[in-house]
Amino acid sequence: MTSRPLLALLALTVLSGCGSGSALSQAVIDQATRQGVAPDLMYVVDLPGYELADQSVGAVNEEGFGAFYTAPDGRQVEMRVDRGPYTCAGTCERDGHGWYTEHEGRQEYVAVRADHYVRLVCPAGQVDRAVLKQAAEGARPALGDGTGTPAPPPSPVERGDLPENGDGAPIQPTGPGG
Repeated sequence: MTSRPLLALLALTVLSGCGSGSALSQAVIDQATRQGVAPDLMYVVDLPGYELADQSVGAVNEEGFGAFYTAPDGRQVEMRVDRGPYTCAGTCERDGHGWYTEHEGRQEYVAVRADHYVRLVCPAGQVDRAVLKQAAEGARPALGDGTGTPAPPPSPVERGDLPENGDGAPIQPTGPGG
């Protein structure tokens, strides 16, 4: 009869190790938008034992979205969201609503959506295949329904300290040795 307490302990351990999966902060959304990311391609995933590395968020290709999820021991899982058809490389297997592949020491699961895909990539064997699949298929828009509006970019700063003529570079006369 020890299986029930063991299952409860296992569930608690898995839940306590879950990645934040929380929505992106406004600052991160604004940064990604300035880089050209389409707001409807900004996604987050729940990946047990991994947290979103905010500083890794950025643009992929023309308007796609990319980020890394990291574990406390330094392991990383890359997430990419982009439009268009997914092109598989390596050993590809249809799995659920997407594809699982292994190629050159890496594994990935790609969840295919109507006009885009969510791709999670890491070294082979680092994340259990079922966990990778669940995270990719469970990916959700970071901006609610994917139609949220990021904050407008900040206005340019009026400096007022630049000369009216020339390029404003300092004058550095050439001397010996320079």
